[in-house]
Amino acid sequence: FAGLADVSIAEDIPVEGEITVPVGSHSPDEDYSTLDEPVKDTIMRDLKAVGKKFVHVMYPKKSSALLRDWDLWGPLVLCVSLALMLQGGSADSKEDGGPQFAEVFVIIWFGAVVITLNSKLLGGTISFFQSLCVLGYCVLPLTVAMLVCRLVLLAGSGTVSFIIRLIVVVAMFGWSTLASTAFLADSQPPNRKALVVYPIFLFYFVISWMILTFTPQ
Repeated sequence: FAGLADVSIAEDIPVEGEITVPVGSHSPDEDYSTLDEPVKDTIMRDLKAVGKKFVHVMYPKKSSALLRDWDLWGPLVLCVSLALMLQGGSADSKEDGGPQFAEVFVIIWFGAVVITLNSKLLGGTISFFQSLCVLGYCVLPLTVAMLVCRLVLLAGSGTVSFIIRLIVVVAMFGWSTLASTAFLADSQPPNRKALVVYPIFLFYFVISWMILTFTPQ
């Protein structure tokens, strides 16, 4: 195996998670990895990571936190929650539950994939799954808007109710758009940022429109 001694691993390569690679002399603590920890600790660590990303979305700022440690658990939970609230009727009903749930799922994931491909084609420097992670997590404000709208609709569906829902949806739409662009803007060429922001605007606008026009059956 001549030549293997010259192979080295660059220290600046980001390694995701808590997995450690022992190099040279090591202690018993350095041998510990995620494969050795209890399942409870693994679940709690992942839940804390998802919670931290939720905080980053609710207080958006230019940060690489969502890009560095990406995951799709948070977007999946948000997508399922939003789809369940938008399904409009009993899940046992063949006319109400299924189509709306599937429609929301397709719109969110297909839209995120299209935006990601558009970003990569325009010269974006982030990976495919990093972009999906950011777009998915930034659905959080719209999920909150959907929850508020459901509560408002319990009190009635008059003009006042519509105005309240309109204000909430518009505010959360702006929040989602600003949060996603804050994380993704620096990964795009300066002269092509508008071409990336416009599809993101349409993506969250469609979801916002679905929330605003929702009426329980």
